[in-house]
Amino acid sequence: MNITEFIKKSPKAELHLHIEGTLEPDHMFALAKKNNIKIPFTNVYDVRDAYNFSNLESFLKIYYQSSKVLVKEQDFFDLTWAYVLKCRADNVVHTEIFFDPQTHVNRGISFDTVINGIYKAFQKAREEFGLTFKIIMCFLRHLDERSGFEMLDQAIIHKEKIAGVGLDSSEIGNPPKKFVKLFKKAIVKGFLTVAHAGEEGPPEYIWQALNLLKVKRIDHGVQCMQDKKLVERLKIDQTPLTVCPLSNIKLKVFKKLEQHNLKKMLDQKLMVMVNSDDPAYFGGYINKNLIECQAALNLSIQDMKTLFINSFKSAFLEEEKKMEWILKIKNI
Repeated sequence: MNITEFIKKSPKAELHLHIEGTLEPDHMFALAKKNNIKIPFTNVYDVRDAYNFSNLESFLKIYYQSSKVLVKEQDFFDLTWAYVLKCRADNVVHTEIFFDPQTHVNRGISFDTVINGIYKAFQKAREEFGLTFKIIMCFLRHLDERSGFEMLDQAIIHKEKIAGVGLDSSEIGNPPKKFVKLFKKAIVKGFLTVAHAGEEGPPEYIWQALNLLKVKRIDHGVQCMQDKKLVERLKIDQTPLTVCPLSNIKLKVFKKLEQHNLKKMLDQKLMVMVNSDDPAYFGGYINKNLIECQAALNLSIQDMKTLFINSFKSAFLEEEKKMEWILKIKNI
C-alpha cells in the first residue's frame, strides 16, 4: 500500500472544523437565491477570485458575508450534511466541529434555528453510518465579553447538544485574557474549553489560553515554536494542538507548505494532528491536507500514524472508543 492509499484508508478524527467554513460556492449561490439574500459575487469564478486572502482579517470579511445566506434550520442541516458526506469520503469517523452563533444571532437568526439544524444532521449521520461527533460553540473574540455571556446562556439551554466552548475570529488585538470570566462560567456550567491561539497571535496568547482560560486544547498553536519554555510545557502536558496546514498557507502564516513547521512539531513530540479548518475557503478537506503535507514535508508512514493516533488521543471521546480506533490504526 502506498502512502497516499494509507492516508485515505486510515480512520481519523477531525478536531478543528468551522461548519460555516464548509459552505461551498455553488451551495452559497443556491441558498442566496432561495433566501433572496444579496451576496457580493456574480458567479462562482468571482468567489474563487475573492478567496486570495492576504491574512486572517481579509478571510473573515468574506466568511461573515457568505454566512448571511444561512437563514432557515434546513439551511444549517444541509450545510452540515454536506460536511458529513465529506467525512464519509475521507474516512473521518469522529468529528468535533465549531459553530459561530453570534454570526447568525446578530442578524436576527435564532440560536435554536442554528443549533437544531446542525445537531439533527449529525444525529442522522450517527444513526445511518456511525459517525460520532461533538459540537463546540465558539465566541467571536472581536466582540465583547458581555455578548459572549448572552451566547453562553443560550448554550446552557442546549447543553445536551453542545459539548464545549471555544474562541475564534480576529486574533491580533483580542487576547484570551479578554474572556477570563466567560470561560470560568463555562467551566462551572460543565462545558469543555478550547481556544484559537498562536495562529497569527504571539506565543503569549497560548500561555494566556492555558493559564487563564484553562483550555483543554489549543487550536492552531503553530507560533509556539518561537518559545522554548512553551514548547516544553506543551510537550510535558501533551496539550493537543489542532494544526490546519492548508489554512496556514492560504492565510500567509507560512509562505508555502514546505516551510510549515508541522514536521518540527512532530519531531519535538508535541501532540499535533492535521485538520481542515474552513475547507471551502482554504482549498481542501482533511485528506487533501494530509496528502499535501506528506508530500511537502516528506512525512513517513510512521509520522502519518502518529498524526492519526494523536487525533484520537486529543478527541473528547471516551477512552475505550479512543483505544479501539488507535488499535485499528496500529494494525493497518
